[in-house]
Amino acid sequence: MDETLAALESETARLLATVAVLDDPAAASGCDGWTRGHILTHLARNADGLAGLVRAAVDGSGETMYASAQARDADIEAGAGRAMPDLADDLRTSSARLAQALPRLAGLDAGLLVERTPGGPRFRAADLPTMRLREVLYHHADLRAGFDFEDFPPDLVATYLAREVTALAGLPDAPAVTLAPAGQEPIRVGPSGPTVAGSPAALLRWLARRDPAGVHALDGDVLPELPRGS
Repeated sequence: MDETLAALESETARLLATVAVLDDPAAASGCDGWTRGHILTHLARNADGLAGLVRAAVDGSGETMYASAQARDADIEAGAGRAMPDLADDLRTSSARLAQALPRLAGLDAGLLVERTPGGPRFRAADLPTMRLREVLYHHADLRAGFDFEDFPPDLVATYLAREVTALAGLPDAPAVTLAPAGQEPIRVGPSGPTVAGSPAALLRWLARRDPAGVHALDGDVLPELPRGS
C-alpha cells in the first residue's frame, strides 16, 4: 500500500498541475459525451465516494461509494458546467481529503468488502488506493491536455494492459485479435485473428478508449472493431 499511496500522491500532483493551467472546462474530453468539466467533477466526487468507503471499512459507517448510479450521474452533470477555478479547487480539496483517509486502511482485513451502491457491486476495501490511482491516470489522459497513456509509469501500463485484455476477452462479442506490444510477447484474445501492433501504451489506449492512434494491423488487415463495455 505504501508504494501505491506514493504513486497516487505523485500522479495526483501531476494531474493538479495540468488542471491549474486549463482554461476551457467545456472542451471535449477522451470520454464520449463528457467535457473536461465532467471529468474533473467525476474525479472530485470519486474522491469523496472513496473517502466514504474508507469510513465504511474502518468505522463501520455503512456508507456506499454513491447513493445510486443515478445520483452519481446527476452529481457529475450538475457540477460539469462550473468555472475552471471552481472545478480545480473542488478536485484539489477532495483529493486532499482522500489522501488523508486512505492510510487508515493499513492493517485492515484484506477480505473486507465495501459497496459501490446499496446492493450493488462490491469490492475489497484494500483495493481503494489502486482504484483511485487508475482513475487519476486514465482521466488525466482524458483531459487531452498534454498528458497521455505514454506518460503512465511503464509498470502500470503493463498492469492496465493485462486488465483491459481480460475485460475484452470476457465480452461475448469480443473480436478474435492478437496484440503485439513492442518489445513484448504477443497476447492472443480468442481464436486466431488479425494482429494489431503498437507500443504497450498505444495498445492500452486503443483498448481503454477505442482510440486507434499509434496502433496498426499487420499483414494488410484492418483494425477489428472493438465492442463497447470493456
